[in-house]
Amino acid sequence: MRERRLARRLTQLYGGLVLYGASSALLVRSGLGLEPWNVLHQGLAEHTGLSMGVVLTILGAAVLLLWIPLRQRPGLGTVSNVLVIGAAMDATLTVAPDAHGWTPRIAMTAAGIVLNGAATGLYIAARFGPGPRDGLMTGLNQRTGLSVRLVRTAVEITVVVTGFALGGTVGPGTLLYAVSIGPLAQVFLRAFAVPPAPEVSTVAATGRPGRAILPR
Repeated sequence: MRERRLARRLTQLYGGLVLYGASSALLVRSGLGLEPWNVLHQGLAEHTGLSMGVVLTILGAAVLLLWIPLRQRPGLGTVSNVLVIGAAMDATLTVAPDAHGWTPRIAMTAAGIVLNGAATGLYIAARFGPGPRDGLMTGLNQRTGLSVRLVRTAVEITVVVTGFALGGTVGPGTLLYAVSIGPLAQVFLRAFAVPPAPEVSTVAATGRPGRAILPR
């Protein structure tokens, strides 16, 4: 039972991270706007000559270093987030063509956002630790006393403005992502929730076998 539960959690973690990178690549190819952090990643990629996935990985590792003064502890999911999403994004970008025409671009944007929400639900529900950027926000919340919503808003506005100044794509897809990713993630978190581990009773059974205490 424990092995199956762990296998499910690991499958959700890595499946979610791969899907996250692939869905982000769809938003790149749609050309209608990226999620906040990828606006910055794209802008930096334009100026460094590196791929977006490599920039995402490097910046994720740099953000992870900021956890040290914030006293945050990374988990398997945190490290995997840094290593897997960028690789999945670059792999998808090599095979996914740019969308041309409004119908394909809108369809690709919608697919990217919905799949991104599903990916978020998958890897967060696996409970192997937050991504480096999410941990940065919760760490700032704990150290400053500001609300998570305020910290997240301030950080994401900063990265969007900086990324746009560097040449990242901001558009209707960015706005649609901002207003829909929260509700979508909530739906998929419930859909992919991993049942808690069964409690093992240490109480010795007494009386008839039919009255034995069973794990719930």
